[in-house]
Order: sequence, then structure tokens, then C-alpha cells
Amino acid sequence: MTKILIVGGVAGGASAAARARRLSEDAEIIMFERGNFVSFANCGLPYHISGDIEERSKLLLQTPESFLARFNVDVRVMSEVVSINRQDKTITVQNQLDGTIYHESYDVLLLSPGAAPIVPPIPGIDNPLTHSLRNIPDMDRIIETIKKNKPKHATVVGGGFIGLEMMEAFHQLGIKTTLIEMANQVMAPVDKEMAGFAHAEIRDKGVELKLGVALEAVEYIPNENINGVPSDEGHLEGQLNLMLNNGDAFTTDILIMAIGVRPETKLAKEAGLQIGELGGIYTNDMMQTSDPNIYAVGDAIEEKDFVTGKQTLVPLAGPANRQGRMAANNMLGRQEAYRGTQGTAICKIFDLAVASTGKNEKQLKLEGIDYEKVYVHTASHASYYPGAEIVSFKMLFNPQNGKILGAQAVGKDGIDKRIDVMAVAQRAGMTVEQLQHLELTYAPPYGSAKDVINQAAFVAHNLLQGDSKAIHFDQIDSINDGQLLLDIRDPEELIETGYIEGAINIPLDQLRLRIKELPRDKEIIIYCQVGLRGHVAYRQLVNQGFKARNLLGGYRTYCFAQL
Repeated sequence: MTKILIVGGVAGGASAAARARRLSEDAEIIMFERGNFVSFANCGLPYHISGDIEERSKLLLQTPESFLARFNVDVRVMSEVVSINRQDKTITVQNQLDGTIYHESYDVLLLSPGAAPIVPPIPGIDNPLTHSLRNIPDMDRIIETIKKNKPKHATVVGGGFIGLEMMEAFHQLGIKTTLIEMANQVMAPVDKEMAGFAHAEIRDKGVELKLGVALEAVEYIPNENINGVPSDEGHLEGQLNLMLNNGDAFTTDILIMAIGVRPETKLAKEAGLQIGELGGIYTNDMMQTSDPNIYAVGDAIEEKDFVTGKQTLVPLAGPANRQGRMAANNMLGRQEAYRGTQGTAICKIFDLAVASTGKNEKQLKLEGIDYEKVYVHTASHASYYPGAEIVSFKMLFNPQNGKILGAQAVGKDGIDKRIDVMAVAQRAGMTVEQLQHLELTYAPPYGSAKDVINQAAFVAHNLLQGDSKAIHFDQIDSINDGQLLLDIRDPEELIETGYIEGAINIPLDQLRLRIKELPRDKEIIIYCQVGLRGHVAYRQLVNQGFKARNLLGGYRTYCFAQL
């Protein structure tokens, strides 16, 4: 009989426990959790704060009692594993309620300790109005502060998933909100020009967005020091003065720190297990640590990046669940290899969805990987059917073999299914040439005869075949005297949406008749609203002997890249 000990529940540990029991009725399975809750929906925490998920109990996926009844797993909450003795194959456990300590032996051990929020050493950050959000007790404390302090203004530091979701939660509660992000964009998995759509949405909703600045100091002002505020109404806990590194300062009633997470590796380090260069627990393809009897999964580990094959940190629930299942398989004698993490993710930002899979352009540049990119902006379903929304889509691919490197999408409808298709296509090793032939569902309420993905593949294939020559938004402002900028949109479009300074305007439908107005000794840089008409113009010009390039993604991409 195999004795399996699991440290940590939630996604990875709970998945491993359930899978191990399904494989073996004889195995002894004990799971330790230092907190009160062994399996909860941590991705749902902001949505309970906002009121979208009304019942707190909905977040509790399993309890010790339900785990025992369904899976015969001995779940011990409020039990912290404080050390591992690898030689004796035992762990030391401290009961958090009474402080007692005991030892438990194992045949195989699984570590799923997760990750902890990063809270930088900012002066004054330790106060009753500053919170992070990682678990149920964190959520309860935030809700309690909202009830007691009745905040009129909230500040969120960090433009990642939790930060964006908390920003929306405060807005939904009618609390004026400021979002601070040290980088020049929110939502790091996408590139800046795609994040521009999110920036516009955030500002349109009245949230104050501060990019490229950092929180430098916090001053807590207790209620009794706030002039003119009666003790029985408003600011019951006090206020905070926030100082930023650009010299700005303002007052807020609640502060959420959401700048990221760090792998929980203390237990593994003290046990002498190998820690990777990125700071996570090292694991091989079998999810084994440097000790073959100890496995590790989830946010605490370094895993293999699907595109580069290098180690990476990806704190997402999907990979953690798959890793937990695979670790259980291997602990019970199977031989399964983890096949890498793509980092497929999506985030709701008010009415927008922002999603990505694979590598973004920033990462490819950092890795020195050769790539090409295309943009399309087209309808989520047939444009003549009511309710169609624009899908803004970016695809990155290898210019030598056409392999998909990554994809990003932003819009109000159909974003998830496009990125899901791209995630499958990338994992299957498809090329952009093959992507052209995907047969996706079409009916006017749901899609188009040429889906967004097909269209992106057509544009990419045109580049690979030499049927198109591209210029990108970040090259437009540096065009030289040997180039001419040509806007082929209709004049009313220029009035409605604006234009790029220095461009001449010849509408596409007049181009053949007015082609003699263009100089043959210059390269013609063509742009339209989204790039489609630009390609038609490009083909007209090159077929008549002109040198030309088309702005991929058109004026829309150029504009949102500035936001």
C-alpha cells in the first residue's frame, strides 16, 4: 500500500488527491493545509467582493468532510508542515490550533504550497487599510474593511489579473478607484498596443489609471486624526496618504497590493531540494523534484515553457490542475511527461475581454527569437447580424517555418474562443499556412464565413509568400524622405477618427484614376482603418511597379498603441 502525503490543497494538491484515489483504492492519502480551507475558487474571490458571486459558500469547492466522504482522503486543515526529513521520509506537522507537533511518514510526498503575494518594503505599508488578495481570509478582511470604513475611494497597485479584477470590483461597488501600475501598460501577457484597448476601457469607465509610476510611501491616518469626520459615520478605520515616485500624492480609504506573487519555497529550500534560477522549485518532466520521492506542482514550481523549452513561472490554475493529475499518475507508477505551459489566459476588464496564449513580442525579443506579426480587426460574427463587436487580434509566428509563437485578442465578444482555438493550434504544432484551412463554425449570430483566425492566417501567409510587404505601427513615426505616407480611407473617416500627420489622402476607390499623383521614386506607405483596404491598395500599386508597404492593423492599431 502506497502512502501519499500532500502539502497544500487548492488547485494542484486537491487535483492530485482526487486523481490518486481514482487510480488506487488502497493508497493512504493525507492532505495537509495550514489554513482553514482546503479547496476553494481563488480566481473567484474578487467576484464575491464585487457581489457578482453572491454566496460565499459557492467559493468553497470541497471541505475536509466532502473529501473524506467522496475520496476517502484524510484532510487535515490548520496543519502546517514545518519540515521534511528526506532521509527518514517523514514530515513534521504543527497543529495551528494548539501548537502540538507530530511526525508523519510517507512513501511519496507532493508539494503544492502555492505562491504568496509580493508586498514590497514600502514605508507605512503595514496598516489596517492595506490588503492583498490570495485566499478566503484575505477576501473576508477586505469585505470587512469595506463594511467598516465605507470607502469612497480605493486604490489598487498592480495591473495584473487580481489588480484589474479588484479595480472592477470597487467600481461595481460605486467606489471611485485609482489603478497604479509601474510598467507602461496593464495586463503584462499582452503587448502594449493590445493593452491600449484595456487602457481606453479603464479610463472610459472613470477609473484613474496611473502608468509608469510606483507607490513610494504610505501614511496611515487613524480616524481620530481626520478633521471633521464624526466617529459614527465614514472613515471608521481612518485614511491613507499615498506618495508616488513621481512626486504625486493623494488620499485613499483602502489600498490593495496586487503587484504579483512569489513561489512559496521555504519548505523545499530547508529540505535541500533544488531551487531553479527563477526562484521556483525545480521539477523535471515527471513533476519530480531533485528528490525522486518528492513531487511538486502549481504556483511554487518552475515548469517548462512550451515555446522555448526553458524554465518558466506561470501561476495559473489550469497548469496547476493538470500538473496535480499528472503527478498523481506518476506517484502511482505511471510514466507521463508534462508537455510545457503556454500561459493561456483571459481577463475580464469591464465590458472587454483580454486574452493571450504563447509568447508575446516582448518575450520573443528578450529571448532573441526571430518572429513576424500580423494584426486583424474584424467582426466577432457576421457584421450584418445585430450585436457584432470588433475582435482585435494579434498573431506572432516564425517567419521561416510559419509555426505559431503566440496570439493575443481583445474585444467584447468571442475573444475566449479565438484564443482557445489558437492555443490548440499552437500545441498541435500548426503553421499559419495550415491555419488558413481551419473549418470553424459559421452562422450569422455566431461567426463569419472567414473567421478572425482564418483572416489572420491569410495575412500571415501573404507575408510569407511575398504577396504583401508590411510596416508596423511603431515604424510609422520614423518614415524618411524616401517614403510617402498614403491614407486611402474616405475623407469623412479622417474627420471622424483622425489621421496621421503628413499623410496624403486618396480614397481607395479613386486610386486607379489618381495613381499618377503618386511618385514612383518613393516607397508608398499605405494605411487604412484596419489594414484590409490597405492590402487591396498595396496589390494595385505593386502590380503597377510601385514600391509599397501596408500598415498592418491600420490606423486602429496605431492609435491604441499610443494609449
